[in-house]
Amino acid sequence: MLQNIDGNIDYEECGAGPTVVFVLGSCSMAAAWRGVIAEMSARYRCVATSLPGYGGTEERRTSGDYSIWHPADAVEAVVRRAGGEVHLVGHSFGGLVALAVAVRARVPLRSLTIVEAPAPELLRACGELNHFLAFRAMTEAYFTAYDSGDQMAIARMVDFYEGADTFAGLPQRVRNYAIETTPVNRWDWLSAYSFGPSPATLAVIKVPTLVMVGENSHPAAQRANELLCVHIRDAALAVVKDAAHFMISTHAKDTARLIASHVTCLEDVRPGRTVSRDRAAFR
Repeated sequence: MLQNIDGNIDYEECGAGPTVVFVLGSCSMAAAWRGVIAEMSARYRCVATSLPGYGGTEERRTSGDYSIWHPADAVEAVVRRAGGEVHLVGHSFGGLVALAVAVRARVPLRSLTIVEAPAPELLRACGELNHFLAFRAMTEAYFTAYDSGDQMAIARMVDFYEGADTFAGLPQRVRNYAIETTPVNRWDWLSAYSFGPSPATLAVIKVPTLVMVGENSHPAAQRANELLCVHIRDAALAVVKDAAHFMISTHAKDTARLIASHVTCLEDVRPGRTVSRDRAAFR
């Protein structure tokens, strides 16, 4: 546990080598990265954390201030604790928070990997209104159901990403934790809608970036992440075959392979030498 002025933060570490910091998304704890980390810890120092409100990380947002910069503060504290330049990897809402960290550029990043971040406001900024409205329709139905007393409301969000009846098929402990943390997830969505990365905002990111999407993911999620790749100057897109949004669990080996390829490509570059990455290599 990392003690911080704004509350404790989950901090797990294993392995040795260049540092990779993993940031998980909503309704999950750092442990969800373990399948990916198991594939990478022989070569890399792997640090995992949970976002505010999940695991052992204390919430720092309030009903009057749910800015994405609060979870970004927590991730930056983890990066500082890890020390030196790190390879930052974020999944889902954790990917959006990682993007915010990269935009703010307060901590040293060697690279960035975004695994299917929810970026509805980027869709709107780029005129992709049908995809933007798909996100809005889902969140509005989800919020309305929860406010009406439906304790299973979060199933709407899970099924939006992964397909009908996905939530019903999850292990009971996973469903229970998602239900328990639904109020936190609602703040995550409010944070996401309050953070509007535009093409101009993304252009300030100067670290090599890998953007990952699942082949079977919702078209709106795919398009949002394709736009991230288009507007971040040094970005490559990777499509994880036969996977959807929760690829870090369902396709841990494939996810780890792509992250490791991205990181290794940069670590193997000699000082003073530039690297040219073939975007097709990540497909």
